[in-house]
Amino acid sequence: MTKAVVAPGAGNLWNRWLVYWHTEMIPHLRRNWLFWGGLVGAILLFNAFFTLAITVTESLPYRVFVVIKGDLNIKRGDYIAWRWAGGGPYKAGLSFVKQVRGLQGDTVTTEGRDFYVNGEYMSTAKPRPRTGEPLALGPTGVIPANHFYVYAPHKDSLDSRFALTGWIPLERVSGRAIPLF
Repeated sequence: MTKAVVAPGAGNLWNRWLVYWHTEMIPHLRRNWLFWGGLVGAILLFNAFFTLAITVTESLPYRVFVVIKGDLNIKRGDYIAWRWAGGGPYKAGLSFVKQVRGLQGDTVTTEGRDFYVNGEYMSTAKPRPRTGEPLALGPTGVIPANHFYVYAPHKDSLDSRFALTGWIPLERVSGRAIPLF
């Protein structure tokens, strides 16, 4: 007499998962409901007021930020998270984090491709990014109300020295970002 060999199919895997769920997970959740409920509650509470932002480029010296949602009490030197308007290599709605170096009433000037805010050197705008297409220079003059000049120290950073980014309006700012590491 020969035994039939059952290949591990989708139905067999599903049955094994159901057995595991009923014999292991449900008793575990019943014993530890307070821990798991507290963890889910803490995550939901954190998400109501904060979010994490991770920079995927080398434009900033930090990679991970905690963003305080709705904190719009922004000062020079603060980091802000804001939504990209669209254009260039990025789609609209992505979150960016940069440092605020210019506030309303500050004056942005250029000498060639060098950018200055209130006479303080910020950075030099490259004529072309790594991808090769030409980059238009960002706006100059007096920064209007509820707008920010944003900056990152890296030479390839897409910040306010380029027209693609320009000055960031307050309505696109998600909140103040605090660097973690």
